[in-house]
Amino acid sequence: MQRRSFLKAGSVAGLAATALVSSSCNLFSGEKKEQDTANADVADQFELNEVTIDTLQQKMQSKEYTSRSITELYLKRIDAIDKAGPKLNSIIQLNPDALSIADAMDKERASGKIRGPLHGIPVLIKDNINTGDKMMTTAGASALIGNVVKDDAFIVKKLREAGAVLLGKTNLSEWANFRSTHSTSAWSSRGGQTKCPYILDRNPSGSSAGSGSAAAANLCAIAIGTETDGSIVSPSSINGLVGIKPTVGLWSRSGIIPISKTQDTAGPMARTVKDAAILLGALAGEDTQDIYTASNRGKIKADYTKFLDANGLQGKRIGVEKDGLKVSPGMDKLFQDAIAVLKSKGATIVEVELYKQIKDAGKAEFTVLLYEFKDGVNQYLSKANSKMKTLADVIAFNKQNEAAAMPFFKQETLELADKKGGLDSKEYLDAVKTTTTVTRNAIDKLLRYNKLDAIAAPTNGFACCIDLVNGDYDNGFGFAGPAAMAGYPHITVPMGASNDLPVGLSFISTAYDEAGIITLGYAYEQASKKRVAPKFRKDLFA
Repeated sequence: MQRRSFLKAGSVAGLAATALVSSSCNLFSGEKKEQDTANADVADQFELNEVTIDTLQQKMQSKEYTSRSITELYLKRIDAIDKAGPKLNSIIQLNPDALSIADAMDKERASGKIRGPLHGIPVLIKDNINTGDKMMTTAGASALIGNVVKDDAFIVKKLREAGAVLLGKTNLSEWANFRSTHSTSAWSSRGGQTKCPYILDRNPSGSSAGSGSAAAANLCAIAIGTETDGSIVSPSSINGLVGIKPTVGLWSRSGIIPISKTQDTAGPMARTVKDAAILLGALAGEDTQDIYTASNRGKIKADYTKFLDANGLQGKRIGVEKDGLKVSPGMDKLFQDAIAVLKSKGATIVEVELYKQIKDAGKAEFTVLLYEFKDGVNQYLSKANSKMKTLADVIAFNKQNEAAAMPFFKQETLELADKKGGLDSKEYLDAVKTTTTVTRNAIDKLLRYNKLDAIAAPTNGFACCIDLVNGDYDNGFGFAGPAAMAGYPHITVPMGASNDLPVGLSFISTAYDEAGIITLGYAYEQASKKRVAPKFRKDLFA
């Protein structure tokens, strides 16, 4: 999750001025400066650069490519960009079975069987999602090294059924950024520090940092992240991607290392709205192991690409969060330009004040997460193939292996969570009622009273500097909290960049209105075309 979004006096309280993005923060000065030109050349020359799922399918249909040749190209790309060159460090483990999966999909295609749009498409997933194969599932924690599980998470089963090639797992902020109050996003004791491909000394944002960095750098066709509060939409925004945080319950969470049963969800991270929509529909479904998915019965759209309408802004009413209008000069210009595009395509803009109504929810959120993290992690570990069977075991392991497990920041958040009681505690019940009820009522009331189709705002501030000494700092406005606490859908679409640092435009709506926000996001994307591939600059002065 995006730790800053709730630690700065609650998810939505105390919005500070955005840090100046003109400053440089290169912490990798020991690396060769001459690498930058070579890195840019590799990015420009990669033959699958910015390729879409549709294009890959067309090329496999024409036999220009096979799933195996596509997979091999991505593996070579990972060697050149992730493990060498700029060393993005976004991949925590490659799947040794990737090429055999690709071969099987090619064999099926040759026999006339096509499972769907994901058939033969290489996908990267975050390393807190179980895979019943040779790969580990660790949440980036050295305490969980060796956790090779027997069964796929529900969404991984769906991914395999769709014919996707599971390319590997991505690095993340350890324990999905729920370990310390002074942590650095995109760092884990197992995987190290992931970099932002746009400016290498910038943080790609947590906790789905590896998925964001990898998809932006064209290391895969599409990626999967997970979110509790901001961890899909924030790294998507920072890395110039489209990210969809679905309604909690649209995608199953079973087989995913948890933080919060009321807020957690996985979701797609892609370079286009269409690619994200393809993945969204393919992995949605009811799972008996996750009772939250019972609410999606009759509400899932089998094909979300049906809602991709370039004229989808015509006649729509969009609320604009007032607190997002005055953030910083660079952000304000991008947002005003985005609003102008929305208006030019027929949307009516209405200023709203959502944040004013949900301050109490923001203050209660951290309490909810502490309780639910302890409960969820203890349940997960009790069934895991790991020596760690409780959260207390993890805390003890980290203390015993402090030099390797906690070299930069400690585990105050884990310790706070372990001190909490059960989910029958009055403190917990009061807090969860506040977060869900207040935010849902506030969003739904604004939508209904103003006859809005969605509420929009900048997704977050520009990428902050990687700082393993002091930890993350506040980079200003963030719009993840409301939809996260409500469990409502959220899409971010590239809105432009300042000093080569991208940022996204967010649309949120009510429960299971993925179709509505996908329409808005796609229409804006097609009208603005703000996605730009990264250049792998060493710092802002390069």
